[in-house]
Amino acid sequence: MNSLTDTASIFRYHREMIAHYGNNNSHALGWRDDQSQLIRFQVLSQIGDLNHHSVMDVGCGHADLCPYLKAIYPDCRYLGVEQIPELLDRAIERYGHLPETLLFLGDFLTSPLPAADYVLASGSLNYSSSDPEFIYKAISKLFESSRVGFGFNLLRSVSQTGLLKAYNLDTIWAYCQELTTKAVLKDDYSEEDFTIFLYH
Repeated sequence: MNSLTDTASIFRYHREMIAHYGNNNSHALGWRDDQSQLIRFQVLSQIGDLNHHSVMDVGCGHADLCPYLKAIYPDCRYLGVEQIPELLDRAIERYGHLPETLLFLGDFLTSPLPAADYVLASGSLNYSSSDPEFIYKAISKLFESSRVGFGFNLLRSVSQTGLLKAYNLDTIWAYCQELTTKAVLKDDYSEEDFTIFLYH
């Protein structure tokens, strides 16, 4: 889905952020601040009752979604997949000891994925791609990878052009409604972001 050039750009971007901000904060992940990350976690956590379900966080970064979800749903099983080794190492250091938690290295768009009840993508689909069909292929694959539902957020505006891409809400919503009649749109929590839940 992503070309080698696209992937190299993503690696370079995060390694530059780590070099500038260090690898112990949300800036390394490309978030403006912790609060902007937290708001998205709050919305994604509303996808359903995650207790006694497996949740796969694709492009998990430092896996900060893991303790957030476990505080609300202590009986959920968390799977985090991340393609950038430096980010994954920090995730394992922080949360690898938690029960029912598995963190592993992989590109969620090209690697085989374990089965999971829910799949969540927070910020990991916001990168520009040389493939104009990238976002549709990604949404379709990740929805198919879930047994119960898939939740993701996308930017609808970006402050500057470059690696991050904004998407037209109406276009994405129309595509999602072609995949399933069980879809929920949440677009009232941020002027720059929206979230969609797709259910089987």
